[in-house]
Amino acid sequence: MTDTVIVDAVEFPLAVALGATGGPGRKTEIVALGSGREVRNARWADSRRRWDAGSGVLSLDDLQAVIAFFEARRGRLHGFLFRDPLDDRSGPASAAPTPLDQPLGTGDGTTARFQLIKVYGAPLRPWTRVLTRPVEDSVRVAVAGVEKTRGVHFTVSPSDGGVTFLAGSIPPAGAAVTAGFRFLVPARFDTDEIRVDLTAFLAGAIPTIPIVELAA
Repeated sequence: MTDTVIVDAVEFPLAVALGATGGPGRKTEIVALGSGREVRNARWADSRRRWDAGSGVLSLDDLQAVIAFFEARRGRLHGFLFRDPLDDRSGPASAAPTPLDQPLGTGDGTTARFQLIKVYGAPLRPWTRVLTRPVEDSVRVAVAGVEKTRGVHFTVSPSDGGVTFLAGSIPPAGAAVTAGFRFLVPARFDTDEIRVDLTAFLAGAIPTIPIVELAA
């Protein structure tokens, strides 16, 4: 038995990922009452993303790269890192991350560790997504609006998204801690079989390559 949260620190082929289709999904239970009204209940606290990478396969070389990656992950057995083509950064998709993109918390003079997050839908019913696989060299952090230097004032963990301030740089009480970054998503294949009809593929038909986000 393999722990489902273990994710190989390897990225799904980028050229294929950027052409994938998909996005977030939620699970809502809806009960229709005799009065015609509805009772709705969220079965999942967080969303879960699914993609089909088949639309990103544009050549035989792409297809061979995906099959090699699939074999190395043993199908659904081992997770990997996936770059969501629609949502891979802390701010707008058209802009580079800035150190003011996302609020991480407020300093108290003693707390050294802050978690990278992204807030969606503010100010009405905002949802906070915990991000655990940042692109390390993309992370920018500010305290009270002043950008800090990675390696001098703070470090970032690429395996859990924790930002840790070094001695002498811990945010003082009342200081807002913010960050900007790019990130990857823990994921796995959602199939143990990739079927390709080469004749159909060469005629323009794409294979189905389902991928699902992991809670890790």
